[in-house]
Amino acid sequence: MAVNFKEKYGLFIGGEWRDASDGKTFDVTNPANGEHLAYCAEATEKDVDDAVKAAWAAFPAWKEVQPQDRAAILNKIADRIDENAELLAAVETLDNGKPIRETTFIDVPWASEHFRYFAGAILTQQGSATVLNTPNITGNALSIVLREPIGVVGQIVPWNFPFLMAAWKLAPVLAAGDCSVIKSSSTTPLSLIVFLELIQDLIPAGVINMITGKGSKAGQYILDHPGFRKLAFTGSTEVGLSIARAAAEKLIPATLELGGKSANIYFDDCNFDQAIDGLQVGILFNQGQVCCAGSRVFVQEGIYDKFVDAAIKAFEKVKQGDTMDMNTQIGSQVNEAQVKKIASYIEIAKQEGATIACGGERATEGDLAKGCYFKPTLITNVTNDMRVAQEEIFGPVAVVIKFKTEDEVIKMANDNDYGLGGAVWTRDIYKAIRVARAVETGRMWVNTYNQIPAGAPFGGYKKSGIGRETDLSIMDAYTQQKNIFVNLSEETTGFYPQD
Repeated sequence: MAVNFKEKYGLFIGGEWRDASDGKTFDVTNPANGEHLAYCAEATEKDVDDAVKAAWAAFPAWKEVQPQDRAAILNKIADRIDENAELLAAVETLDNGKPIRETTFIDVPWASEHFRYFAGAILTQQGSATVLNTPNITGNALSIVLREPIGVVGQIVPWNFPFLMAAWKLAPVLAAGDCSVIKSSSTTPLSLIVFLELIQDLIPAGVINMITGKGSKAGQYILDHPGFRKLAFTGSTEVGLSIARAAAEKLIPATLELGGKSANIYFDDCNFDQAIDGLQVGILFNQGQVCCAGSRVFVQEGIYDKFVDAAIKAFEKVKQGDTMDMNTQIGSQVNEAQVKKIASYIEIAKQEGATIACGGERATEGDLAKGCYFKPTLITNVTNDMRVAQEEIFGPVAVVIKFKTEDEVIKMANDNDYGLGGAVWTRDIYKAIRVARAVETGRMWVNTYNQIPAGAPFGGYKKSGIGRETDLSIMDAYTQQKNIFVNLSEETTGFYPQD
């Protein structure tokens, strides 16, 4: 599908599109070919302040909207996504460099699913009322517990799944009755902009406000602003630490979904064909630019040689090419900086004594030379203490590590600062559950990988973050609990006798 981008896109504040207060913009390009797509507004500190004010102005009315009415709006948003799925998929592919088949069958429909899920979640939320006896009240007391919106939330989404992560953030915010000031990555702002253009008539002005700009400026303005009641961020652990500090200084909560170095564990008794498919889904999906990517591949010694041979052949057959071709299986990295980062880890692997079994270089055949393509890569002869086995590379690069026993692989899997995802592949359900329980991570798949549907909580242990998304439990993070305690007796407590 051909997309006609506007020459320039502004900020969405108080239900209106407007230029940055100083008029500055930044350039957005297609990483698959380097072509210019559009200019976007570079938000100033004043713009962020205006967005926060607009959100607070909208909050009193929005929080009073009845749950069934908010649910109806969320379902209408999902309908609008479905009606414009082809456009949204094309914009996401052009802006991010991921293949059109991924945005068509994963990013866009999963985003729609999240809005529908939280439309239903609103209607399941219930308070409680409990009759209590207390020493200080003669007779009964009634304890009423309510969930109330938390207020205005600052949200920052990453460049690897800009549209889907925005849905993860916005759906529960709208469901909870909060208002948002959301910032997209300056690398990939266009899908969220186009989305808000499509739905701006469905939501009251000021409920969602979007700013664009670099994280070092516009992002920092969000962190520094005193007007937020909560922060939510998906991205690197390094930036996540700064988000956590900013929230702590304001005594407000933060939801953080951060980096990972997930263990993808294959036992001798796994379904071999399924395992090779799962390896590719785990590390090649979205060009490996996935926080929960299965980048540490542990293979039991009985199938190790067979597994590596089959994996190399599979990786070399992967179709890498035009991101707008539905047959393309792996697209472009998001930018040149990411390609250089991946290449630097290939050199580190060589220095550490590992073997580049396949790939290990950027793809430059034909038109691929115009873009930021990197070949699917397997690194063997790796030990778990090497940097390439411990640090997040964020590319289509997997390290393969041999193991002997269940206890050994559990120990190695847990010997890492991260704990976001992971998987175990075996026909033995008892072993699968033992290993899944023992690995210190927020999500363990069994005989599958990278499935993140609405309704299953997703988030990390250790340095992979705080909180859970994609599930009803996130509603607790976007609301606050109120207790109303009612004395049902007309008698005094007796603590202060009357003459």
